Amino acid sequence: MSQWLELQQLDSKFLEQVDQLYDDSFPMAIRQYLSSWIESHDWDHVANVENESLATVRFHDLLTQLDHQHSRFAMEKDFLNQHNIRKIKRNLQSLFQDNPVSMAMIISRNLSEERKILAAAQNRTESTQNDMIVEKHREMDGRVKDIKMKVQVICVKHLFQISLQDTEQTIKNLEDQQDEYDFKSKTLQSREELNGTISKEDLNRERLTIHAMFMKLNDTRMKVISQMSEVLNNTDPVVFELISTELAEWRHRQQMACIGGLTNVCLDQLQNWFTSLGESLLQLRQQLKKLLELEQKFTYDNDPITLSKSTLDDRIMLNLKNLITNSLVVERQPCMPTQLQRPLVLKTGVLFTLKLRLLIKLQEFNHTVRVKVQFDKYVLFRMFNILGTAMKVMNMEESNGMAAEFRHLQLKEKKVTGNRTSEGPLIVTEELHSITFEAELCWSGMVMNFEATSLPIVVISNVSQLPSGWASIMWYNMLTSEPKNLSFFVTPPSATWGHLEEVLSWQFSSITKRGLNQEQLNMLGTKLLGPKAVMDPEAQIPWNRFCKKNFTFWLWIEGILDLIKRHLLSLWDDGCIMGFVTKDRTKALLHDKASGTFLLRFSESNRDGAITFSWVEHDANEPQIRSVEPYTKKELSAVSLPDIIRNYRVMAADNVPENPLRFLYPSIPKDEAFKKYYSKPTDKQEPMDVDKKSHEGYISTTLISISEMQPQDYNDTLMPMSPEVYGELERMV
Repeated sequence: MSQWLELQQLDSKFLEQVDQLYDDSFPMAIRQYLSSWIESHDWDHVANVENESLATVRFHDLLTQLDHQHSRFAMEKDFLNQHNIRKIKRNLQSLFQDNPVSMAMIISRNLSEERKILAAAQNRTESTQNDMIVEKHREMDGRVKDIKMKVQVICVKHLFQISLQDTEQTIKNLEDQQDEYDFKSKTLQSREELNGTISKEDLNRERLTIHAMFMKLNDTRMKVISQMSEVLNNTDPVVFELISTELAEWRHRQQMACIGGLTNVCLDQLQNWFTSLGESLLQLRQQLKKLLELEQKFTYDNDPITLSKSTLDDRIMLNLKNLITNSLVVERQPCMPTQLQRPLVLKTGVLFTLKLRLLIKLQEFNHTVRVKVQFDKYVLFRMFNILGTAMKVMNMEESNGMAAEFRHLQLKEKKVTGNRTSEGPLIVTEELHSITFEAELCWSGMVMNFEATSLPIVVISNVSQLPSGWASIMWYNMLTSEPKNLSFFVTPPSATWGHLEEVLSWQFSSITKRGLNQEQLNMLGTKLLGPKAVMDPEAQIPWNRFCKKNFTFWLWIEGILDLIKRHLLSLWDDGCIMGFVTKDRTKALLHDKASGTFLLRFSESNRDGAITFSWVEHDANEPQIRSVEPYTKKELSAVSLPDIIRNYRVMAADNVPENPLRFLYPSIPKDEAFKKYYSKPTDKQEPMDVDKKSHEGYISTTLISISEMQPQDYNDTLMPMSPEVYGELERMV
């Protein structure tokens, strides 16, 4: 997305700052009409007072661009904009005709200020989002702690009247109180049967005392039941929100992390919430059991415990079951140890690992949860057997709670009659499979069965299928969060460029220290959809355009990623490689630079990944942009790219080889940019044995890349010299 389009999406507060940058001397209308053209030039360079001639050229170019806009509005019969264009042009001519550098300075300053505004807006957005997440988590913490506190308050205030440590003694005191009430009731009954042994006044007084004891006991029981109901009323929405919102958001973050997103997938916070609620519910259940013991010792008509015990027990168990059955998560998705940055693509016959966690960390559940692994419980495509230890008991880990890690699993395709043929609806790398984890909890006389499911998996049989399989994993996780939608690629949805450009940048930042900047993404968007992708983040990209044909956009990107990992990692991390630059953009960037200025860019046509350098030469006529034939993994395996750049020669018409590369774009001296990457000459070794003469008489050589310049090749990509010419020149060097 262009800088100008990004600005237009900001809040009004930042738009006001943009508005203040423009006035009558350089109106915002110019920025709007010529946004792409303005951003295609290096105005910092043009604004240099030493480049007055270049500033004059750019001033007249700008007037020409305004003429083009005027012609377009004339064709559209837009009289108002025609009038505005004429007025703007006259004002510019009167202000900057004699001092074009001033106009360049204004544009340079405005672009710089715009970038600062964008950075401030981005920081504010990230800060606001982080504040919202922190506040949301703080609120959830408060709600969970409030429930736990209220559970404890029940014991202290309404039933036992003393601290939790004295719970058993309190129950005994209550039992004594009930025994006393029972004894006095029976004594009074005996006296009533023995008429005349007690006066009516004493009898009535004892009746009132016993009734008061009963009313107090009944009130206490009612308060306890009421408080327990209140705690459950508070617990119900917290449990619902924890499962439906917090856990769902974590699952989505894990999806993004699987495809390279730098998101927080730590489970500690969720585990604390699940565990705290679980502890509170278990404590509440224990309190209910104690109430039932009291009920067995003494009850009466309309006893609050008798009337409410079933409802309370059902509500407690419903919440507890909801927590337990949703607490089993796949902490680490299935992944081959050799492809840690690309999980969910599994090769038959190759070991893979995964890890489960139970978010409720309770000692009562230790060694009571058994987990069984089942592959493709809901079979749609090819069928596989899962080999290895497929059953485990979850153990309490010191730091991570209850977990089970499967380290030695592998897949083997089933050989069944009537094997799937090429007439199937999907190719192998579009078939989605899943692993289901069936769990059984045996606890407190109950057997509870529940399950969890991995994210969809692609199963390959050859490592060459890995790039296409990874493309399917990216596309799925980018566009949906339905883990059982295994027929996703029967009718795959399109992706927006706004989503895809972020995921593409992740592919680079996940294996290097640098993702893709906006200009690089603009080039990729243009390659996929044309210029409209840069202008419209909602532009739709169908799956078959991204990764379906023999030579696809994704396989091209994959080849470049592999080239970077194998041969260019340090250069890419340090920003030496511009990489994604079209030929036209290369010409625009180098046109005004000093002779010998070069940049490194990736080949746009080589599927396996290749890199070239392009440089500018100035002659009496027009600047000439030259490029060398791209270097592939084969060449870079023999000689590093920095050494190629250091030793590269062009054989011109006068047969004198010279290195045309002087400055890395924009103006960094070549040796300053690449010196630390140059190969160091090997130290001369002392003779070890007089009989070892295998290298005597030879002169050490250095492999260099040479291009032969012919007049007819002046504007073409420079090709390597013929072997004969190269050999002769190498002997000369």
